Amino acid sequence: MLSPKLDPIVRQLLEAAEAEGNPPLESFSPEEARKLAIESLKLAGGTMEPVHSIENLRIPGPDGEIPIRIYTPDAPAPRPALVYFHGGGWVVCDLDTHDVVCTAMARRAGAVVVAVDYRLAPEHKFPAAVTDSYAATAWVASNAEKLGIDPKRISVGGDSAGGNLAAVVSLKSRDEDGPAIAFQVMVYPVTDLSSYDTPSYREFGENHYLTKSEMEWFRGHYLRSMEDARDPHASPLLALDLSELPPALIITAECDPLRDEGQAYAKRLEYDGVPVTYTCYAGMIHPFFSLSGAIPQAFDAIQQVANAVANSLSLAPSPGR
Repeated sequence: MLSPKLDPIVRQLLEAAEAEGNPPLESFSPEEARKLAIESLKLAGGTMEPVHSIENLRIPGPDGEIPIRIYTPDAPAPRPALVYFHGGGWVVCDLDTHDVVCTAMARRAGAVVVAVDYRLAPEHKFPAAVTDSYAATAWVASNAEKLGIDPKRISVGGDSAGGNLAAVVSLKSRDEDGPAIAFQVMVYPVTDLSSYDTPSYREFGENHYLTKSEMEWFRGHYLRSMEDARDPHASPLLALDLSELPPALIITAECDPLRDEGQAYAKRLEYDGVPVTYTCYAGMIHPFFSLSGAIPQAFDAIQQVANAVANSLSLAPSPGR
């Protein structure tokens, strides 16, 4: 049964999807699920916004080359930057599925967006995606001048599994004396893989696009064992200390099973002294941020991210704080 909290447009989308009677994602193999994700986002993903250039590169990583895509806006250098990690449960989606989101953020923020094609599970289990995401962030920081980027204005961000990776890259950068990150953006992030026992899972874990059974499928493919679920680099909400992390923007969707863990992470950051902006979009579902072709509120969220990235320098704590 669909929730009365749903936005009318979102309700129509869910009703249309239900009428098609497609089997659940977890009934497919990872390869089949990837094709399905690409096709579904083509239908509702919207149109790419114009940017100055889009360039594909392969950069060195500790376990081989990492493909990235660089979106450069028509804005004077040095520009802010956003290293972006796509969603998809660490199993599906790629650079192509997030072209629309990345061009929109680049144009609206006047920022260089560097999308990272990290290795996917189950072929590459945890922590492969973390390793690639962190290495790509370090590469962007080391090549800031060449990319026309202000090294003091490098943000990390992502949606869903990518929001998880943004949080974890921020943790690793703090703990391992890594690249300086000015700001972190998390759109309906996964922050706790150890438990799905939250009110939002109980209320929206079925029939509202992302389901509890899908999350169990993603988790099973991503992690080597349930012991990994207690690792803060898989579940950043379980980190003992979140202090001295970059300021954050966390966006959630009201009718998303991941809502409560995103809000919990925002509260933990705030409790540990990190400046946080938290916004829950009423009536929205996972993954509305990537559905601008069908859901107008996606543009509001994209603009909110763009504004935060553009203002990253003013939001960052002063040295020694």
